[in-house]
Amino acid sequence: MPLNPDKFLDLARSIAIEAGDLLLAERAALSARPEVVETKSSPTDVVTALDRAAEDLIRARITENRPDDAILGEEGGDTPGAGDARWVVDPIDGTVNFLYGLPAWAVSIAVEVDGEIVAGVVNVPPMGEVFTAVRGGGAFLNDRPITCSTGVPLDRALVATGFGYAAGRRAVQAQVLAEVLPRVRDIRRGGSCAVDLCSVAAGRVDAYYERGTNYWDHAAGGLIAQEAGAKVGGLRGTAYNIELGLAAAPELFGQLHDLLLTLDPERDL
Repeated sequence: MPLNPDKFLDLARSIAIEAGDLLLAERAALSARPEVVETKSSPTDVVTALDRAAEDLIRARITENRPDDAILGEEGGDTPGAGDARWVVDPIDGTVNFLYGLPAWAVSIAVEVDGEIVAGVVNVPPMGEVFTAVRGGGAFLNDRPITCSTGVPLDRALVATGFGYAAGRRAVQAQVLAEVLPRVRDIRRGGSCAVDLCSVAAGRVDAYYERGTNYWDHAAGGLIAQEAGAKVGGLRGTAYNIELGLAAAPELFGQLHDLLLTLDPERDL
């Protein structure tokens, strides 16, 4: 029997909302910033106990409903499964925002079948916004259709980006940004790849690019942006990848791509 992406979406959405409600409640109950329990690639790349609690909840709900499926989570790693699907989970995309009480953080859950993302949910709990998509079915914000902006030339584009955690990478990203900024309308730095991709999908920014985002950061948001009409990919015809990812309406994607290509953004000091 063929797998039904809508069924995956329904389950992913309910889990993402439950996890988001947990995180909102726990964050509101704290009298101070959540405690950092671990750092990863650098002292600024943090993990809180609530990242882990949210992923534990998400994994438990997936396993209750789809016990044979594999799960790839940012905090818990890759759990193999005997089923046909793999769930790609970021319990808090934008952990530093979450830590500081800023609203641009999200619960991101995608479902992959045969190496292709077929359903995705990005729940942005502080904003009360749930972005969803199934492959071939369009993109939605709180069940209303959304589309990316079109007809915007590079010099009028509002472009979102983000920065890595290592000092050498940030130095290069600052050099690249210094060349991009004079050629676009303006730059926005939100702090969550998933939210930025959904902002492209909703036409809130015209384009997004970033080096260093992981699969769980962009799996759901990338599908949502694609289903909203954006082109999503890397440089030189590659798929969106950790070296560089871009999203924009197709014509603008080409213009931004060609500019970035001249700046050698896939390097570190």
